[in-house]
Order: sequence, then C-alpha cells, then structure tokens
Amino acid sequence: MITVGVLGATGAVGQRFVQLLADHPWFDLGVLTASERSAGKKYRDAVNWRLDVPFPEGAGEIVVSPTTAAAVKDCDIVFSALPADVAGKTELEVAAAGVGVCSNASSHRMDPDVPLVIPEVNADHLGLIDVQHDRGRDGFIVTNPNCSTIMLTLALAPLQPLGFSGVQVATMQAISGAGFQGIAGMEIFDNVVPFIKNEEEKMETEPRKIMGTFDGAAVEPASFSVSACCNRVPVIDGHTLSVWLDMDRSLEEIRRAFEEYVAPFSGLPTQPAKSVEYLKQPDRPQPRLDRNRGNGMTVSVGRLREGPRFTALGHNTIRGAAGASVLNAELIYKEKYL
Repeated sequence: MITVGVLGATGAVGQRFVQLLADHPWFDLGVLTASERSAGKKYRDAVNWRLDVPFPEGAGEIVVSPTTAAAVKDCDIVFSALPADVAGKTELEVAAAGVGVCSNASSHRMDPDVPLVIPEVNADHLGLIDVQHDRGRDGFIVTNPNCSTIMLTLALAPLQPLGFSGVQVATMQAISGAGFQGIAGMEIFDNVVPFIKNEEEKMETEPRKIMGTFDGAAVEPASFSVSACCNRVPVIDGHTLSVWLDMDRSLEEIRRAFEEYVAPFSGLPTQPAKSVEYLKQPDRPQPRLDRNRGNGMTVSVGRLREGPRFTALGHNTIRGAAGASVLNAELIYKEKYL
C-alpha cells in the first residue's frame, strides 16, 4: 500500500479527498493536516462534515497534524487542498523533503516544470517529474487544472483529432466551487454573479498547456485560443458550460467523435467507465440529473447544434477537484514514478 496524506483536510475539497481515499484500494490514508486550531484533535472532532455521503469512520480516529513538511515526511504522496496563498510555499517544502504532491491548488499549475495533468488527455506530461528531479527536487509536484478547465478540456478531448482553432465558453458554476464559506446566501440566492476572481484567466491559459506538446523537456502550448466568461449560479454542485468552437467539421463528425470516444487508460480505480458521455436528450446535461455520472468523474456533453456549439457538465468538487488529483496519483503510481 502507498501511504498518503491530505493537506487541508477539513475544508470542502479536503473532505472530498478524505471521502475518496478512506477506502481506496491502492492508497492508505495515514496523515491529515489542517490549521493550528484543528491540530491535535481527532479528525472526527476537528471537521464539520458537510458532504452528502456518510462520514468515513476509518478516518475519524486520525489525529490532525499541523500543515508542515515534517508532518507528512513518511508519506509517499500527499494531496493538497490548500488555498493558493498557502499552497505555493508549503507544496515546495513538501516536494523538497522528498514527498510527491498531487495538488488541487493553482499556485504551481503554470510553472514550466510542473505537469498540469488530466490523465485521459496528457499523461505523457508526467515526464516533467523527471525534469523536476534533474533540477534537484527530491519529490515532485503534479497539479490538476481548475475545475471548469477540466470540464472544458475533457469535452474537447474527443474533438482534438478533428482540429479547432478557437474556443469560446460561458460557464455557470456551482456555489460549492467557492468553498463552504465562499459566498453568502444573500449574494447568490435569486441571483447570478458574473464574476469569479481569476477564473477566466485560468480557463484561457490552462487548456492550452494541457493540450500542448511535451518534447521531453518542456511543454509547447497548443495553438488554439480560448475566450471565457464565468458566472456563479445558485446550484450546489455541478459546473455547466456552453461551448462554441471555431472548426470546419459537420455536426455528424462531431457527434460521432463524442459517441465513439474511448479514454486511453483503464484499470485506474477512480477512472469512470466513460470519461466523456454524450447525451442525446435535447434538454441534457443538467446538474441535478447528471453531475454524479461515473461516481462524479464523468463529463457529460450534449445539446450539439450549429455553430458548432454544445453544452458540457461535470461535478466540480469530484472530477473538478479531489477526484482529479486522486486519478493523477493513480496514474503516477501505475507509471512507476514513485
């Protein structure tokens, strides 16, 4: 078994990590960290469990540690659910201590030697781990993209062989993406907030790195452009995207690419049977009906029509956050980077 830990285990994404790792077939959850006010308590006493799944009793007895490199020195991999302003320094310290970091934070996503990975799309970018080692880092950092970036890029993956020059996307993002305390009820109820700090910038840069070309030393970004408008809407879980493409292909070619898409990996415990699922109903996908497909790891696409344009949807705290990091760690283990 691979010993793993979670940095920032009491927050929204941290709780998802604990849920997904508590009974994982490959990983043994041994260390949980949080703020100083939680350190020293058993996890069951430190956390206010808010997920719509039962509390994982096996994790409840773990004593929470402070968030330091020393706390996780005996782990093979740690999963970072830290806020970006804390993650940057802490993740570097953990990686320098010889531990692998699978991070959901944005701090290092665009670092030239840090892979920004969606296993079904750019598994070869894990080669940047070797670049990090060559530069003297004992451990490594691997990041997963922004939640909406993951939905967009996975939806684009079946279409990449067809070619496209530009992407326009408008998002309708769930409030859980802002964390448990991230947005006040009076601000979002009966409302749409047409601004999410730094979200559009992430969506306009991250897909080009993910779908870029790795030459063994660096990633050359893909040549297509992305223009994004991001909105917060009163939905609990599930980010919905309206996507327009600049491409010269028929709707039938695009539909066939979606329907025939088969993800290039199998045997990873967290990977769903269908990473991308095309829905034929004219009013789908919808968050309440479709966010939990593939245990929350499937991205649903539908409403394909002239433009070409379509709608995509995914669970933002599972596929878009904790589940994405766990899937990355499974691939790292399978590819023998530990």
